Amino acid sequence: MAESIPESWKPVLDPVLATVEARKLGGFLVAEEQGGKTIYPPRGCRLRALELTPLDTVKVVILGQDPYHGPGQAMGLCFAVPEGVKVPPSLVNIYKELDADIDLTRPDHGNLSKWARQGVLLLNNTLTVEAGKAGSHAGRGWDAITDACVAAVAAREEPSVFILWGSHAQAKAKRIAGLRGGRHCTIESPHPSPLSAHRGFFGSKPFSRTNAFLAENGRGTIDWTL
Repeated sequence: MAESIPESWKPVLDPVLATVEARKLGGFLVAEEQGGKTIYPPRGCRLRALELTPLDTVKVVILGQDPYHGPGQAMGLCFAVPEGVKVPPSLVNIYKELDADIDLTRPDHGNLSKWARQGVLLLNNTLTVEAGKAGSHAGRGWDAITDACVAAVAAREEPSVFILWGSHAQAKAKRIAGLRGGRHCTIESPHPSPLSAHRGFFGSKPFSRTNAFLAENGRGTIDWTL
């Protein structure tokens, strides 16, 4: 993969990266780049979610599907874009719910790094994409890596919140042993995409529910301001 695994995640990911599937993923990415294809996010920030949120700091997991496929958008955190880049429609709707839920003024940028540094793991299921082709790297081997990350959080004694927006995130969660019906909290709703947000994402109050659960379990709360 040509990416350096953050230290806290190495015990989780080293066994996965030794598998044939992971080696095939690495070979695929190299071949795509050598073939002249542009891949987002660029090398060096594909594991940014793990870099900004060490395993022992995770309080909340938000699952995305795959990175944005437009120039300059993907930054290694699901739903986020760098400052100066237009806020995408799904994130606009997340901000609308943030405002409605806990009365926070909608930010004028899409950089969610502040959430990540507080223990919000902003993890896409697939961590790369070909420019202009949504979903193009799905099924190439990232699932095993990101499943292992989610399973590692679910295996910890500390109660965490898993925010599952849309059927894709909910299907991934079903594969993870110990995530449901135990010490953790799962918050499920439709995806914040403009195509589905009005079917139950709006009004789902994920931010206040998350903080209520974290506070009840002595884990502090997330400052959702950006």
